[in-house]
Amino acid sequence: MNIVIRFVLLVLALGASTVQAADPLIISGGNDRAVPIAVVPFGWQGGTVLPENMAEIIGNDLRNSGFFEPIPRQNMISLPTRASEIIYRDWKALGAQYLMVGSIQPSGGRLQAQFAVFNVATEQQVMSGTVGGTPDQLRDMAHYAADQAFEALTGIRGAFSTRLLYVTAERLGANNTRYTLQRSDYDGARAVTLLQSREPILSPSYSPDGERIAYVSFEQRRPRIFVQYVNTGRREQVTNFEGLNGAPAWSPDGNRLAFVLSKDGNPEIYVMDLASRQMKRVTNHFGIDTEPYWGKDGQTIYFTSDRAGKPQIYKLNIASGAVERVTFIGNYNANPKLSADEKTLVMVHRQEGYTVFRVAAQDLERGSLRILSETSLDESPTVAPNGTMIIYATRQQGRGVLMLVSTNGRVRLPLPTAQGEVREPSWSPYLN
Repeated sequence: MNIVIRFVLLVLALGASTVQAADPLIISGGNDRAVPIAVVPFGWQGGTVLPENMAEIIGNDLRNSGFFEPIPRQNMISLPTRASEIIYRDWKALGAQYLMVGSIQPSGGRLQAQFAVFNVATEQQVMSGTVGGTPDQLRDMAHYAADQAFEALTGIRGAFSTRLLYVTAERLGANNTRYTLQRSDYDGARAVTLLQSREPILSPSYSPDGERIAYVSFEQRRPRIFVQYVNTGRREQVTNFEGLNGAPAWSPDGNRLAFVLSKDGNPEIYVMDLASRQMKRVTNHFGIDTEPYWGKDGQTIYFTSDRAGKPQIYKLNIASGAVERVTFIGNYNANPKLSADEKTLVMVHRQEGYTVFRVAAQDLERGSLRILSETSLDESPTVAPNGTMIIYATRQQGRGVLMLVSTNGRVRLPLPTAQGEVREPSWSPYLN
């Protein structure tokens, strides 16, 4: 766990009881069955074996969204690669509602893939597309095809071509731990190292343009906030105050950072204009205020505070200074994130009478709360830019791992990641 936030949350957890909303609605189950779809293995016209299976990656992407249930390859009666080869009765017999077929051709050292999606009941084409790339870009090609298919079938922009930041902590010996800031595909594949340090790295987050990341580093033996350019590795230190420097969060336009400082004696939220480095304190309370997260309007910040006795989530209007409490269900709600439409608040939640921490989603219009995770020490949720998936940190078999859960609760699965303790995930914005 982020050791700075752990300290803050331990302090928050010692607070007194707080007010409860009457008759809260808590939902623990997922929705009904996902839509069956068959993603048939793509035809391949080359003579060598391809390094990646595009159809398998596409199927996994669609499954991870929680909207679709891919039909297993071994259940497929036929393997069409184009419209003229489709025998619809085969797919109707399997219960498929949609069918995706495609083929890949070599083209001057590159690959060209064609794909199409069909409605099995109406026997009509829903969409088609093409995508090209080198053999080592097959995963990119597959994510692109999945994005196109997902949007055509749901009306929601696909988020499978996005990236993920996270931190690993690998213990090499007594008092010797290597911390690594990693970037990968959203599903954990193709991880690359952006930064290594013998001191902790915390709270990484992408800028809205996807070109910069902000994070906290202890490389100076105390927490300081840095901004690093993803493509070049160039970095600059943003804060150097006494005490806590933590939880950086980008404004929607990427021109400001909100973060937490304790330079005046109490953890408060500040906003810095990155061009001028001018800074404004935006909270002022004897309680602990932390974990800022911006609303799309650039004037609203959600944050965690113990000002009511125990950690709950509040909403701040920067212009007026007005603060409004948002969460009332449970005795612990922290680390706020918003869905793409800002109708859902995702958080770390603890119910009354329980000791476990779960990831939950609150409908901001109805007030109902859905429990999304099933483990017990869940933290650091991050939401896909289209709001359909959440990745969070938890523990599995004594090790810190990342879990993906669909927002509708249908899918929960661990992500493949590097060795060591894995923590602090942060989802990128759309990158193309």
